[in-house]
Amino acid sequence: MFAPEIDNLTGTIRVSALHALAYCERLFYLEEVEELYTQNPEVFAGRRLHAELEKQEGEDWEELFLESAELGLRGKVDALRERNGQVIPYEHKRGKAAQDSQNKPEAWESDRLQILAYAYLLEYSLKVTIPEGRIRYHADNVLVKVSVDDLGRHLVRDAINRANTLRNSPLRPPVTTNERLCTRCSLAPVCLPEEARLNHDREWKPIRLFPEDDDRPIIHVLEPGASVGRTGEQLKISRRDQPVEVLPVQQTGQVVLHSFSQISTQALHFCADQGIGVHFVSGGGRYVGSFDSRQGSIHRRIRQYAALTDEGLCLELSKQLVTCRGQSQRKFLMRSARNKEHPSLKDAIRQLKVMLKQVPRAHSLASLLGMEGNMAALYFGAFSHILSSDLPPELHFFGRNRRPPRDCCNALLSFGYALLLKDVMNAILTVGLEPALGFYHQPRTQAPPLALDLMEIFRVPLVDMPVVASLNRGQWSSSEDFEKRGEAVWLNDVGRKKFIKIYESRKQESWKHPITQYSLTYRRLLELEVRLLEKTWNGEGNLFAQIAVR
Repeated sequence: MFAPEIDNLTGTIRVSALHALAYCERLFYLEEVEELYTQNPEVFAGRRLHAELEKQEGEDWEELFLESAELGLRGKVDALRERNGQVIPYEHKRGKAAQDSQNKPEAWESDRLQILAYAYLLEYSLKVTIPEGRIRYHADNVLVKVSVDDLGRHLVRDAINRANTLRNSPLRPPVTTNERLCTRCSLAPVCLPEEARLNHDREWKPIRLFPEDDDRPIIHVLEPGASVGRTGEQLKISRRDQPVEVLPVQQTGQVVLHSFSQISTQALHFCADQGIGVHFVSGGGRYVGSFDSRQGSIHRRIRQYAALTDEGLCLELSKQLVTCRGQSQRKFLMRSARNKEHPSLKDAIRQLKVMLKQVPRAHSLASLLGMEGNMAALYFGAFSHILSSDLPPELHFFGRNRRPPRDCCNALLSFGYALLLKDVMNAILTVGLEPALGFYHQPRTQAPPLALDLMEIFRVPLVDMPVVASLNRGQWSSSEDFEKRGEAVWLNDVGRKKFIKIYESRKQESWKHPITQYSLTYRRLLELEVRLLEKTWNGEGNLFAQIAVR
């Protein structure tokens, strides 16, 4: 038998990966090269089917794992049976069979390649001749027989060689032209095929394939001395003088450790395995860092490094970012000015409009930084005028200052920006990018540049607006929610809990994307923006930084 050319450095290919290859080359690349895997209900349903079949068939069910370095192929046959003295491999599929031109059942092309690959692997490994493979489609209870001949073996060899070519390529294959495949694909939320099509055709009506909103609670552990551990398949939180709290892992989105709370090694490994973000915030409300459990994303980061060494691309992305934040700042002031006639507020709105027109003409990052700084000065210069005149004097805003905050309003803004930085970092690590390499901000202590870049999109809607709304509603007390140390003002334990509740509630509010025209919560939009940024530098469209306050 003829063996295909194999790159010994890459190892063998899974037969199930050839199934993905026949279905969509981009799906194969995302799974096998970038090592991205997601699990949707169809994946779990397939697993349940196999588990049920094993119970029903008992001793008649025989799985067999095989690997051949010569073929460059490995895989586990669903079931192997002997019929009339011949070995027959079986595959079980949850769905329905395809139909030929005469409406007779036949195997789907990807399923056909998969059973042929198993047959070829069996022939090569066991030194037997396999006459056919069989596929059971359980949705319509149809058994389809696939003949194994030289044409089929040639098809498998071609697929192996194509798979190895893709494995050695730094470039993702393009989005498939058959959009029907995308609706059943578990990696559609990573691939974003509808967004790519929309970029090329703005009249395209995209189907929402991005995942439903994540409603798993984010656990904030605020008490010093509290500890997070693991018990079985659950997380447990132990606080001083309080009963132990047990959390099902499926109902936990992130664990945020404030002050000097702790987490065990076992719980840290468990969170990494379950895709639960773990983040650290200081007692003073400063973002400290995140546990990085990324695996298999090196190809994505290589493309990021290559793209963000292009000064022209960095400048264009930065212009989009500054425009996005500037528009949100101006529109927020405009909304707040509807019932106010303060001349300084009107003047800031007018000047911001003038400056936004200058952003596209910026010739360098340095000039852009100057423009952004001037717009921020205008915005925060008018910030006090959008606060209620009924606010107690001790809650007034006296100009933006960072660390340490010198008034209650700045304490709220600073803590909010720390939580936002944490959430942006969580999204970056979820996508698998490198937070230390950005395109606009320069590296500095404790603040990864890419996270600082992406924060600009969400500062106004996720922090500034909830802060102003909560102050104007009278939700804050300077004596009950804050504490003063010298010239610095900080949120106390009561204030931090109150702010976290306001902030997490805001993240669960929905916002309709102006381009895709589908609604997502801000919590999901954080991840979507990271993925849209990646698509931009991959040359797959430019829908990045289109969010602006209405």
